[in-house]
Parts: sequence; structure tokens; C-alpha cells
Amino acid sequence: MEVASDPPRTILHHFGFKESRSFAASSFFPSCSYKGLYTVCPPHKHAISINSTNSAQSSYLSVPRKYVSLSRHYFKPKEDLNRPYYDNRLHNGNRYVVVRSELAGTGNYDAEYPLSEHKLGSKIRGICFYAVTAFNAIFLFVLMLVAHPFVLLFDRYRRRFHHFIAKTWATFTVTPFLKIEYEGLENLPPDIPAIYISNHQSFLDIYTLFTLGRSFKFISKTSIFLYPIIGWAMFLMGTIPLKRMDSRSQLNCLKRCMYLIEKGASVFFFPEGTRSKDGKLGAFKKGAFSVSVKTKVPVVPITLKGTGKIMPAGMEGILNFGSVKVVIHKPMKGSDVDVLCNEARNIIEDELNRR
Repeated sequence: MEVASDPPRTILHHFGFKESRSFAASSFFPSCSYKGLYTVCPPHKHAISINSTNSAQSSYLSVPRKYVSLSRHYFKPKEDLNRPYYDNRLHNGNRYVVVRSELAGTGNYDAEYPLSEHKLGSKIRGICFYAVTAFNAIFLFVLMLVAHPFVLLFDRYRRRFHHFIAKTWATFTVTPFLKIEYEGLENLPPDIPAIYISNHQSFLDIYTLFTLGRSFKFISKTSIFLYPIIGWAMFLMGTIPLKRMDSRSQLNCLKRCMYLIEKGASVFFFPEGTRSKDGKLGAFKKGAFSVSVKTKVPVVPITLKGTGKIMPAGMEGILNFGSVKVVIHKPMKGSDVDVLCNEARNIIEDELNRR
């Protein structure tokens, strides 16, 4: 990249520069790869000037275009560089692309699960957790596979025997590593069709919910069914497949849910659609509540607390110490989808905020 001579002094004085020095942009930008730092990409063959006065207190990056104008970007050294920042600007014909690091916003001050250096013990516990769950899954899957023809013959839609196997698998897996506390078990409906919903924080949520012993059908991405043992077991249990970005698949998923409810089965939804990255409750999608209104079955809100701290989303290789609390709220019905959705979300949010 060419390095131009010093820009006109009048421009430098206008922006508070007493002395300036020019250097190649290629030698400067590699130093801007700190976490959360946004990088300024100037047009090709333009010079870059930096203020050499009061450098301990402030820094100015400037890009002149044909020595006619000068632009600058200012940041404070003590500024929190982890905060999310996006900006696309057009300035004097120059296009500046400000790029946010993928790590920006991760572990920021308002996150529920801040990033930290995980101890070796958490990683070892994670390895042991997956070893135990794989060992249990192999033997229990064989039992599920042998019983599958009889399940299809006598209990085609609910498949209670398969869910009993899933409960046994989940209980044997989590018992050595964490304690689960239940509240409101009396609110679980009797053996009737219902729609269960819950907040979603962690991969551990599935294990925790299986320990309730209810034969509800989960909704899962189609790619999960390709996983050995686990995906195959989900197929035998009658888990409902879904392609997230396919509107036709979403419609078929809701039709399948209503069909299973009419046949006496229950369905489980994560209305957020995905796991929370910071522990905060996301917006609810209305599919579960639409099915409830159309089939006239109750919605059972469930609040999961603690799973996100033990195994945070995106960090499935670790397992921290901690306990999990499952709060089952009273079943609710309604004829308005929006009202039902908002009420259910408020119930779960209030429980998450309660200490």
C-alpha cells in the first residue's frame, strides 16, 4: 500500500492535530484484532494518520481522501470494548465498514453466564457425563429396539414404554452429577393430552424434562435424527421433525402436533425456538398456543432454573457444579392466542426473576 506525504496542516489543525505521522495501513490493522474491537477498513491506497499528541489519553484514526478531507474515529482506552457495535457509514464518498468481533458481547456485564476460564475439573466432569450417558444409551436403546414392534402394535401414538426408557436413561445420567429439585408436581395434568412449554437454556434441559416421566413428544431439528443411538431413539419415540427455515415443514409440524393430541398424546414446545445465550427469556413463538386454542387442551408452563449455569449454551463440553430447579405452573387455557402466549411468558419470566 502506498504511503502518502503529510496531509495539509490546516486540516490537521482543524481536527486538533499538532504533529502527524503517516505509515502503512497493513502495519497498523493487525494490532486492532483485540476482542470486541471494531476494525475500520479504509479504501485502497489511502493514507492513514494518527495523532501523536496526548496518545496516552486518546487515539485518533484518520483517513484522508486525495488530501482534500480528513475523517477520524475516536475511542477511549478505558471504554468497554465488549459492547455490541454495528455501523455502516458513508463519509465524503468513502465507505467505512465497522465490523464487530464475534466475541463481542459474550461475557458482558449484563450476561447471565459470564465467560470465565473453566477449570479442568469442569471439563473432566463433562467427559464423564457423556461417557455415562453413552454407556446407558447403548444398552437401553437395545431394549427400546426390541420392544418397538409391540409398542407400535399396542401404543402407537403415546409410546409410554419408550418414554419410560427415556426417563430411566436421563435419571441414570444426571443423578451422579447434579441434584434436581421439583416444585409444583401436583400441577402436572393426569394422564390426558396437554401442551407443555418451557424456557430453554441448555442441552441439559432435555435430560431434566425426561425425568418428569411424562410421555410428551418433543419437536427436534431433522439433523438430530442422524445422530447414532440418540437420534435413532428419538425416531422410535415419535419425536416430531422440523426444518426451522422451511415454512412447509413448520406447517406440517403443527398439523402433526394436532393429530397426535387428537390421538391422546401430549406435545412439548420450547417457544423461544432455541437456547438462550445469556440466560434471559427470549420472545415466544405462537405455534404452541395456536395448537392449544385449536385443540382446546391446556398449556402447562414449566420453568427451568440452573441448567444454563451448569452447561451454558455453546459450551456443551463442560459440566459445572450446581443444582437444577424445575417449577411446574398451573395449567392454563384460553381462546386468544396472543393473550395466552403473553400470560405464559410472563409466568415463566416472573419465576426466573424470583430469587
